[in-house]
Amino acid sequence: MDIKPDENLQHIVGKKINRDIFNPSGVLLVAESSIINQKHVRLLQKYDIALTSQDVTSIGPYCDPEAFIHYQIIEDTVQQVEYLFSEVRVSREIPLSQLRKEVIPTIHEAADGSHLLGLFASLQAKDDYTYRHNIAVSVISNLLGTWMGLDHQEILQLTTAALLHDVGKMLIPLEILNKPGKLNEQEYEVMKNHTVLGYELIKETVGANHRQAIVALQHHERMDGSGYPLGIDKDKLDLFSRIVSVADVFHAMTSMRVYRDPSPFNEVLFQMEKDTFGALDPVITRIFIEKIMNSLIGRSVLLTDGSEGTVLMIQSHDLTHPFIQSGSKFLDLSKDYAVQIKQIL
Repeated sequence: MDIKPDENLQHIVGKKINRDIFNPSGVLLVAESSIINQKHVRLLQKYDIALTSQDVTSIGPYCDPEAFIHYQIIEDTVQQVEYLFSEVRVSREIPLSQLRKEVIPTIHEAADGSHLLGLFASLQAKDDYTYRHNIAVSVISNLLGTWMGLDHQEILQLTTAALLHDVGKMLIPLEILNKPGKLNEQEYEVMKNHTVLGYELIKETVGANHRQAIVALQHHERMDGSGYPLGIDKDKLDLFSRIVSVADVFHAMTSMRVYRDPSPFNEVLFQMEKDTFGALDPVITRIFIEKIMNSLIGRSVLLTDGSEGTVLMIQSHDLTHPFIQSGSKFLDLSKDYAVQIKQIL
């Protein structure tokens, strides 16, 4: 079936394009694998370009209009953050007023929706992990602050602290920051110093507060004292640092990196649940896992045995192993770990 340029093309917004689209002069208009947005639609109509149904693919999380709004917000924000954070490398100053004016409001907007899966899909890092990660951690921290009942001013401070948690990486040598592979021991030691560098940058920034600097310093510390740079334990960890640590771990583990593939988020949640017995704050982690798992109720899933099912109920005694209906069968995944969720459909 042809999709003609004179048709209303709104129905393809949020779908993935399966081939490069060029104008008559050979200029690339839409790159293969792009998610179609309003700008793409205008270009297709301008150059009278027709598509076939094989040229576009519906992709899970973005099929929902609200989810695609998340995608557009995040994509615009990534570009802003990349530009503003790149200035830090040159000036060694944080453009805090611009971040508060141009970025923080869009993070609040992204976190204000109800489509968690679509939001998390839009936060997945592509070839821009360094910048997208800051936004993702800020959005997730904002959500956690809301779920934990923090007041508006606290959420604002937390969101800003989370956005700046990795700002020290802007002072790490590019050959280490952008290395296409795992860091060696010496390089890793240099990278770990981003916590101290971020602390110093924020502390010297007019308008920033000490708590935001502390988050940059502490976000790799762990409840059992196994983290860095100071190896402090739960008694000295700021609440904001604990929140940002949970957000940081989740996004890092679910993101594509040059040296490893992303882990399925249900596997990540299971691992995080286990880590609450030492590394991560157990109360914050449980709130996070419970909210995400509850968003799966009614969703179709692919199981590890190849069958499909629907999530019926989340179980408080084992949050990451819900009650599933698969055909005429009802499965309690908490009783038999041999069959688990492989993919959200």
